[in-house]
Amino acid sequence: MIQESIENYLETIYMLKLKKSNVRAVDVAEEMGYSKPTISIVIKKLKEQGLLSVETDGDIILSDEAVKIASHIYERHVFLTKMFVSLGVDKETAAEDACKLEHDISDETFECIKEHAKKVLE
Repeated sequence: MIQESIENYLETIYMLKLKKSNVRAVDVAEEMGYSKPTISIVIKKLKEQGLLSVETDGDIILSDEAVKIASHIYERHVFLTKMFVSLGVDKETAAEDACKLEHDISDETFECIKEHAKKVLE
């Protein structure tokens, strides 16, 4: 099982990649609010784990496994945020709460919540 912090880094890189083609360590640092040296250390560890590579121009490339992990977490984040907002939770709180749950909720529970939401929204 991947640590929550690793999932957060991968999800952040994945989200940035959805917005722009080249993502560098400085982009991740800005997005997450960490220093560039901190992000550089994490990037090195993620490279050692085979979860990403860094091009000569500094562009971060997620491995297939990292994309799988990040997209899984991102789907949960987006869905849970939208669901909480639809319940009347303000967007910022909804996003913060989704971020907490997206890592800990089981696949079974998440799928059941999605199915229930589909029925309710029909």
